[in-house]
Amino acid sequence: MAVFLVDGDVMARARFGSSQLTETLGALNILRRGQPLPWHRVWRDQHVDAFHGYLDSDPMTAAILAHAISSSWMADFLTVPPARPDMTLDDELVELESLPDDRIREDLARVRSPLAPELRGTGLASRTAALLRWVWHHTIEADWPRRQSVLRADVVSRISRLGRDGWSGVINDMRPGMRWLGDGRLQVEERPYPPCDVRGGTVTFFAAHCRGGWISWRLPDRFGIVYPVTGIFTEAALTTPDPLRRLLGNARSIVLVQAAEPVSTTAVVAATGLPLGTVSGHLRVLTEAGLLQKRRSGREVLYWWTDIARALVAGASSF
Repeated sequence: MAVFLVDGDVMARARFGSSQLTETLGALNILRRGQPLPWHRVWRDQHVDAFHGYLDSDPMTAAILAHAISSSWMADFLTVPPARPDMTLDDELVELESLPDDRIREDLARVRSPLAPELRGTGLASRTAALLRWVWHHTIEADWPRRQSVLRADVVSRISRLGRDGWSGVINDMRPGMRWLGDGRLQVEERPYPPCDVRGGTVTFFAAHCRGGWISWRLPDRFGIVYPVTGIFTEAALTTPDPLRRLLGNARSIVLVQAAEPVSTTAVVAATGLPLGTVSGHLRVLTEAGLLQKRRSGREVLYWWTDIARALVAGASSF
């Protein structure tokens, strides 16, 4: 198994965030793979033909992608964690676009050899950046505010859980193969890679809409752990227990059920189809009644159940 060797200072400085480049890489991997997860299928079906059309028109880019990602590894030049969370895609791509062709060929060869003839040319960095920008602009950008609401809600939920359950409660369900082992050891993969000493460095956890997540680094001191969230591609569950509906009314009970985990006003609107004013009013009433707690995250306010709400919904569901 692969283990990060950490200490108290590393974990105290650890951050959570989102990344437009990370989100784009997650989307790229969903598009290139067959048999998507059920909650990715509708989104992939909308974009996969155009994606393959793009690759068919550019053999060099298709070759880069074929060598850059395998079932167990992603080329290092693609996965450098951003210097800080919430950078724009263009800002994140500056580092990639500065790389020489030989460095990119070296990373690609580590994933899959021998290299395809199309990779002997120049401009590999610019072709890679162009592909990532295409995926961003054509498949993600228009929906980014809603996606970002889901990512931020996940971050708030995990930070809240950290205070309650410690690192093991946050990490153990984060991504496949990841476990908090204690004694300064964080298992990040089940594959038999050597331990990595990250003491003195920084670790950032990036939520993304992806299949299984990945580990990234910029040696010697910047490390990232990407983990998957679900929900952005699925239809919202609008069914509520009959007793809850009779108590609160249909619309208000739907809004309450949506806030089982931290969620923004805009995310509830998108999930339920209810008008913004209606959702805002119900969230305010539910908060004043002690059923929801709220916390600001960036420019949004996130709402989620209090213990009273959790008990109320559980009781209503038992009838």
